Amino acid sequence: MKKPRWLAVLLAVGLVTVGVTAVSALTYRVKWGDTLSRIAAQFNVTVNDIVQSNNIADPNLIYVDQLLEIPTADSTPPPQEPPPPPPSSGGTYTVQSGDTLSAIAGRFGTTVAILAQINNIANPDLIYVGQVLQLAEGSPPPPSEPPPPNPGFAIGGQSNNFAHQAEMTQAGMTWVKIQHKWNPADDPAVVAGHIQEAHQNGYKILLTITGDTPYPAANSIDFNAYVNFVAAVAALNPDAIEIWNEMNIDFEWPAGQINPAAYVSNLLAPAYNAIKQANPDVMVISGALAPTGFDNDYNAWADDRYLAGMNAAGAANYADCIGVHHNAGATSPTASSGHPGGSHYSWYFLPTLNLYYNSFGGARQLCFTEIGYLSPEGFDSLPANFGWAAETSVAEHAQWLGEAADLAANSGKVRLFIVYNVDFDKYTDTDPQAGYAIVRPDGSCPACGTLP
Repeated sequence: MKKPRWLAVLLAVGLVTVGVTAVSALTYRVKWGDTLSRIAAQFNVTVNDIVQSNNIADPNLIYVDQLLEIPTADSTPPPQEPPPPPPSSGGTYTVQSGDTLSAIAGRFGTTVAILAQINNIANPDLIYVGQVLQLAEGSPPPPSEPPPPNPGFAIGGQSNNFAHQAEMTQAGMTWVKIQHKWNPADDPAVVAGHIQEAHQNGYKILLTITGDTPYPAANSIDFNAYVNFVAAVAALNPDAIEIWNEMNIDFEWPAGQINPAAYVSNLLAPAYNAIKQANPDVMVISGALAPTGFDNDYNAWADDRYLAGMNAAGAANYADCIGVHHNAGATSPTASSGHPGGSHYSWYFLPTLNLYYNSFGGARQLCFTEIGYLSPEGFDSLPANFGWAAETSVAEHAQWLGEAADLAANSGKVRLFIVYNVDFDKYTDTDPQAGYAIVRPDGSCPACGTLP
């Protein structure tokens, strides 16, 4: 977690799993539920047949609603129920886990613009589970099939040590996160003890590897040295590596050089390739951004604009999972309004989740490498920059973490949920880390009973 400089304004993942539904004799629309290899087997063709017929550059990167031509007339498509007749009036639709406004528009034969207009939606990327949408007249009724489960979902916690393993076990945590502040002079062996300790205690380990210098100077990041370091670390068998941290703000990346294309080409892509060459089993997570609306093109980029730039630069080709931070909530994660800080999406869990997922068209699941709620209960005061959390009780802290974990697990969009934090004890007038801890000052752990 970073100091709140910008806060106030604010798949291991495998392959994308998709499925198909027949739309004509030889054309199929990709949907959640299957892989390209399973599609090929279903129609008695090869993956290469489908790849060549559809000019697919990477068979791991097919996406929901993509139309695939099946290159044979001998295939028998799966049975397809005829669509029900459209109602005489528009009706409503309740947003489900995994929905996007564009997918809903396509399902009901309308457009994103029409849905946004009749529902007064300012940002089409920001819809949330349970939201009731008015439909355009003549739209067909929604399908009754529920969204698929997410069997790969896992929970972990960021910890300075393993002093509270009983609490971590009670909270259902199977991962631990350690952040390493990297210096070009570091020997990769510096993290070997963390990896060994995690595995010996039955945990998978995420290493977030970022720079050790706050507000780094221009041209000061030695990209080649970093890539060599993470490749050597990968050979030590960690389970996941996060490539840098909050590179959209000048606390972590040189001011004036913040640029998503530069991050992808100089760091993410070469690091991914080097890690996979050293150890293909390591999950590579793109660096989570600072959740912020502040954007002056020099000291910071708003995370929504940075995400769009990452997508345009092909980041999904060089990440198994998209890193996300959410640590400024002061409402239930089901809410999209009512935060003391305002209406910006970064104050709210579901709008943040949907923005990050939709920014890459669902091509990659999300890894929350920091998800936490701050409660000052049990401490003498609260730093001024964190005043938005003044009314958050420990009971709410626990309840909201549990709710967020349930929403993430059931969304199908999230692979990893790392709670920030387990047991930090630092609490200063600028950085109340211990206020996020699930193990409270009195030794209790209310959130241990609410997390899945």
